[in-house]
Amino acid sequence: MKFFNPKPALPLSIYLLTGLVAFGQSKKVDFWLTNLDKSALFQQQSGLPFQKLGKNTAVEVPVVSINTKKKFQEIDGFGFTLTGGSAQHLMGMSESARAALLKELFSTAGNGIGMAYLRVSIGASDLNETVFSYDDIPQGQTDPEMKHFDLGPDRNDVVPILKEILAINPKLKILGSPWSPPVWMKDNGDTRGGSLKPEWYDAYAKYFVRYIQDMQKEGIRIDAITVQNEPLHPGNNPSLLMLAKDQAVFVKDHLGPAFEKAKISTKIIVYDHNADKPEYPISILDDPEAKKYVNGSAFHLYGGTIDALSKVHDAHPDRHLYFTEQWMGAPGNFEKDFPNHIKNLTIGATRNWARTVLEWNLSSNPQNRPFTDRGGCDRCLGGVTIDGDNVTRNAAYYVVAHASKFVVPASVRIGSGTNATIGRNPDEQMLNVAFLRPDGKKVLIVLNDSDAEKKFTIQDGGNFVVTRLKAGSVGTFVW
Repeated sequence: MKFFNPKPALPLSIYLLTGLVAFGQSKKVDFWLTNLDKSALFQQQSGLPFQKLGKNTAVEVPVVSINTKKKFQEIDGFGFTLTGGSAQHLMGMSESARAALLKELFSTAGNGIGMAYLRVSIGASDLNETVFSYDDIPQGQTDPEMKHFDLGPDRNDVVPILKEILAINPKLKILGSPWSPPVWMKDNGDTRGGSLKPEWYDAYAKYFVRYIQDMQKEGIRIDAITVQNEPLHPGNNPSLLMLAKDQAVFVKDHLGPAFEKAKISTKIIVYDHNADKPEYPISILDDPEAKKYVNGSAFHLYGGTIDALSKVHDAHPDRHLYFTEQWMGAPGNFEKDFPNHIKNLTIGATRNWARTVLEWNLSSNPQNRPFTDRGGCDRCLGGVTIDGDNVTRNAAYYVVAHASKFVVPASVRIGSGTNATIGRNPDEQMLNVAFLRPDGKKVLIVLNDSDAEKKFTIQDGGNFVVTRLKAGSVGTFVW
């Protein structure tokens, strides 16, 4: 199946007042489109020719204007979480089918969508068949020196899949997040809930060090870790309750010094939970002894609003923000899920300083398995559904694709917005975000967040194009 067959150019409506200056240059804007009725699914349209603004040019409003003088955060990448279950589904494919899918996901060439960032679980997540850590030992025993540490089950799927991905994109960045420490370190002796015993803080710091070192031995560099996935949600399996005050102590007195001693450059990221508690990362960053080890904080959006990221940025503008997880529930609702994630994540998170936007769960099977008992997610829909060698691309795939193929790492978010510079009225329903790439190209992502088709103008300095989007449709424009 092909996904990027060009369609005829969308009609342009450009109106000139009598006696205006003739149009100038014909530089074209590349245009990729997704419609809610699926008549276009991340399909390239015919190029839109830029026109020169004359003194009295009248164009369609609203106007989405670009401002390269306003620069914000650098982008690390867009992608998914590669869960153990996701890797298991990929390993179940034939070698040729898996190679083709991984190339599509991680290469920018041809029909590739160029994902540049992945999150993986440190040990099991709730989308593994069984719960495990890398230091599971008989009940009653302890292992403070990590003598029994082993990547274990991940050697069967996550590690080989990461190696295949890195062969396609060696610059891929990987974020590791733990769902739970080994149970012998916890006050409840269970994979679910409980807290990390203070007496094992040093041992757990060594656990992180060993993870990074052992993955490096496999040729897999871990760019960053979060200290705990969803530290305020102890009901998952596996999971851990870790309050902000405890995370601050663990980072400043144990994890940070352990990384420093081992000469580990992997970034330490705090929080990794919902946008309803920005005070959690802020309180850690308010402690200068903890802050010196912390690169930034990570967020999900199962609670709160996305502008909470800006609150953390405003409190500590010298530290980074990451958006690391959001799920879509099976069987999926494309008309709702696709524009919602573009609005709140692709546009919302990046406009609130996020350097990454990661969807939850790269792949699932038709039964949404595997998942753990006592709290695993039984409705988590993958970006792609894998059934043998058959692949179905779901809404999250297209959400990621609209950004990942074009907004390459080291791109910088730049100013963009609807205004009345050359039009009559501003319009806040044409939601947008823009980026300047290292090669000088600009990328604009626009969502028509209204219930009607709209014409609009894209203005870049003295140049403009006029196009249209149906209600709920998304366009990515590159020039």
